[in-house]
Amino acid sequence: MTYIVNDSCIACKYTDCVEVCPVDCFYEGENMLVIHPDECIDCGVCEPECPADAIKPDTDTGAEEWVEFNRKYALIWPNIMIQKDPLEGADDRDGETGKLVKYFSEKPGEGS
Repeated sequence: MTYIVNDSCIACKYTDCVEVCPVDCFYEGENMLVIHPDECIDCGVCEPECPADAIKPDTDTGAEEWVEFNRKYALIWPNIMIQKDPLEGADDRDGETGKLVKYFSEKPGEGS
């Protein structure tokens, strides 16, 4: 099992999860984070830290498509190890549906 980040993170990009990850397996895009599924040690400490409820085990229904999504972007986006402020308007977009189509950007973030 591994954990994944789903589209609930898009346009919010809370980074509370990054601070608690013992193996630094988070990668930063312009407007979301992903977890490298081959680096994740399945400890689960990140899941309850996400205010947007965007981190799920890969065994959850619908999560299988997100494993490859996370892997793809973890290979091209920079690693993030330090908590940053969420995106402007994050609280307004938290819980919004259809964010992958509306807001997703393939551009990398700054990393840390």
